[in-house]
Amino acid sequence: MWRDEPGVPSLVFVQLLSSSAIDQNAVEEFRAIMAREGTGELTLIQTQAQAPLRWFREVYPELDAEQATRLGIACAEQAQLTSFGPMSVPLVSAGTVAEVVQLLTYLPVITKAVTTQFDRQPEDLTIRLSGNAGEPDLDCLVVTYCGLALMRLIDLLVGDTSEVTMHSRWPEPSVLSREAWPGGRLVFDAPLSYLHIPARTLHTACRFPDPLAYEVAITDLQQALERRAGPQDFTRRVRELLDDRPGVKTIQSVADEFSISSSTLKRRLAAEGTSFRELLQKSLLDRARIRLLDRSTSVSEVAAELGYSDVTNFSHAFKAWTGSSPSHFRRAHQHP
Repeated sequence: MWRDEPGVPSLVFVQLLSSSAIDQNAVEEFRAIMAREGTGELTLIQTQAQAPLRWFREVYPELDAEQATRLGIACAEQAQLTSFGPMSVPLVSAGTVAEVVQLLTYLPVITKAVTTQFDRQPEDLTIRLSGNAGEPDLDCLVVTYCGLALMRLIDLLVGDTSEVTMHSRWPEPSVLSREAWPGGRLVFDAPLSYLHIPARTLHTACRFPDPLAYEVAITDLQQALERRAGPQDFTRRVRELLDDRPGVKTIQSVADEFSISSSTLKRRLAAEGTSFRELLQKSLLDRARIRLLDRSTSVSEVAAELGYSDVTNFSHAFKAWTGSSPSHFRRAHQHP
C-alpha cells in the first residue's frame, strides 16, 4: 500500500503545494496523481499519510542531483514549526536546541524517507543523514530538505545565535542563491551528508520553552514510534547500538545486549536483508569519515576511538572500505 512507502509528511506536503517552492503546473500534476490514487490534501492530513517520493519522480521526470538540490533548498525555505504533525508541539515547546535535536529520534513517526545517526563529541554533535528512497536523486531531494529544514527551524527558535552547518555529499548546483544560507553554512562535495552543531549551539535556549508540553509530547511520540515499528526495526536497533557505543564489537556482545543468542541475531538480520558484519562496517566507516573531518583529532586518536589496537590496522581497514588511506581522505576533504 502506498501509505507504507517512504515519503513526505502530509502537512509538509500540503504546505508545499500552497507555497512558492512548487510551481502551479507541478501542483496540478500532484493533485491529479492524488485523485488517481484515491486521496487528496485533506485526506492526507486526516490520515497522517506520507506523500510517496515516487510522486516527485512522476512530476519531475528529469530530476537529477542538481535539480533535486535546488528543489530541496526551495522547499526547506518554506519550513514552518507547525508543519510536522505530532512533532510540531515538542518543536515549539523545546527548551534548548539539544531538545530539538532529540526529536530526530522520532522522525520515523512522520516519515520513512530519511534515517539519522548521531555522533556525539565533547565539543559538537554530528548528525548523519541518509535517504531511503532507493534512488540517489530522490535521496538528494529528501536529505537536502530534511537537513536545511532543521537548520531553518533552529534559526526560528533561537534567532541569530545558531551556528548549525549542513554538509551535502552532492555537488553544488551551477545556479544557486546564497541569500538564504549565508556564511558558508551550506557546504557541498562532502564525503557524506550531515549536520554539524557546535556544543554552544546545542545549549542555546529556545524562544518558547514549555517543559510540561514537551514532556507530554515526547511520551506521545514514543508510543507512536512503538506502534509504527516497521519490518526493518531490528536492523535499526542494532545499528543504533553500534553507533551509540563506538568501537569494534563482537556479534556476541551485541547479541547479549538484546538477550538473544548470536545465531538468533544473525537469523533476524538475515531476514531483514543484512548481516552483522555489514552493519558494523557501515557504522565504523561512517564514524571514521566524520571523525577524520575534524582536523584537531589525529588519525591515531580516531583509530583508538573506533577500537583499533594501532593506526596501521585502522589504515588497512579504511583503505579496504574506501580505496584511500585516512590521510589521503583527510587531505581530499580539507576545506579552506
